[in-house]
Amino acid sequence: MNGVCPQRNDNLAWSNRRPRASLYVNAIFNVDVINYVMYNTKMEVLRAYRRRRGLSQRELARRAGLAYKTVQLLEAGGHDARSSTLARLAEALKLPGPAALLTGRSKPHAPTAAETVEGIARDGDDSWKLWLFEFVDAFRRSSDPASVARAPDQGVAPRTLALTASTVESLCAEKNLPPPWWCAGVQPLEKPWFVAGAESLKAAALAESPAAFRSRNVFVLANFLSRA
Repeated sequence: MNGVCPQRNDNLAWSNRRPRASLYVNAIFNVDVINYVMYNTKMEVLRAYRRRRGLSQRELARRAGLAYKTVQLLEAGGHDARSSTLARLAEALKLPGPAALLTGRSKPHAPTAAETVEGIARDGDDSWKLWLFEFVDAFRRSSDPASVARAPDQGVAPRTLALTASTVESLCAEKNLPPPWWCAGVQPLEKPWFVAGAESLKAAALAESPAAFRSRNVFVLANFLSRA
């Protein structure tokens, strides 16, 4: 080489040291491969799962053992998530694994009617608003009959089943679709259920409740399915 050192190509040297793009996916399952998972978009799926669970950003951070600012920045797209951070979030959100926070992160899964019933049964009766209205929004976007075709588990709480069936019938009427067969088999509640709960609203609910709800002894206000 005549005593002359070859010119170093710093760009090439750096590119050889950088992990390949595929390793970013592997990082979810092997922390030793690479310690960060990079995002160019907001973690919309994280926000969707958090809201579905009825958690504030601060409460999710507490359950995951993270700083509140970390969750805030992740949802805003201003932070790169360590694989260990994703694992903590997935556990706090009761997800099967951290990969759930990556799959289709820009378009979270839209729950079907059956999944809505199952979600309420799993997360408790107090979660019905989160599950039901996420389903309502998704159905109005897609108008997909397949999302209401599968019959929910008939062994769940009667209120959950009656409310879901009434909602499905109302949405199908709104979209000029025939209601699924299983709705006809959902019987009225033994006792009237005033969903709003406030004594002062019972008279209004009695007068305004749509037929699909009233027929199952469920009473809601006329704007129950209205979304801002």
